[in-house]
Amino acid sequence: MPVLFAGHGSPMNAIEDNNYSRTWKKMADRIPKPEVILSVSAHWYTKGTKIMNADNPKTIYDMFGFPDELYEVTYNTAGSTRMAEISKKLISRETKFDNSWGIDHGTWSVLVHMYPDRDVPVFQISIDADAPPETHYKIGKELRTLREQGVLLFGTGNIVHNLRRIDWDKAGEGFDWANEFDDFIYENIIHKNHEKILKFKEIGNIARLAVPTPDHFYPLLYALGASDENDTIHVYNKSCELGSMSMTAYLWE
Repeated sequence: MPVLFAGHGSPMNAIEDNNYSRTWKKMADRIPKPEVILSVSAHWYTKGTKIMNADNPKTIYDMFGFPDELYEVTYNTAGSTRMAEISKKLISRETKFDNSWGIDHGTWSVLVHMYPDRDVPVFQISIDADAPPETHYKIGKELRTLREQGVLLFGTGNIVHNLRRIDWDKAGEGFDWANEFDDFIYENIIHKNHEKILKFKEIGNIARLAVPTPDHFYPLLYALGASDENDTIHVYNKSCELGSMSMTAYLWE
């Protein structure tokens, strides 16, 4: 199976027909249908690494102030107890099963377009807020063999994500620093310079603006770790929104 990272952006993308949602549909059409989806979402940000192993994970509405229509969306897929157990064994650091969470909008706002029939089991692995970039990358590497078992490894966040700098007059545009950081990540993904991405903070002020907190950036590191040197890289939705949010998506296959 391929590896996917998607910039998910606003939860409204779940119910809107736009360039982003149409591209997510095209991405699903391009790749083999997975047996299971393992999602690492920016919105399950925890102390320690948690793994969901519920048979039927609940839909989480971890956003506020949106139209009622959005809260009526359900992504009632099955979970995958078996793949959750295998994942736990593959990860070398301490992990715990935890079903206090569910399928959150970082995951379902994309998957409602990719797999609208809700017929692919989904489970999530959390992001340890206290772990350094190298740890997240290593977990991705440890999970890489799941690709051979029909599992789509899916990171969902945003490479640039600074809600305090949102400018509602910049629809379809990014501030210079947002575009510069998104381009920095793009160049290093294309040239497979993962070490530079892991040390993203070293580029200074644009990194601090683009990644004021790492919750939306770290899902990319799981995808990078799970990618293979021989993968072909495809880039989708390369753009910024509202000044300070990148929607860029990557597919490794």
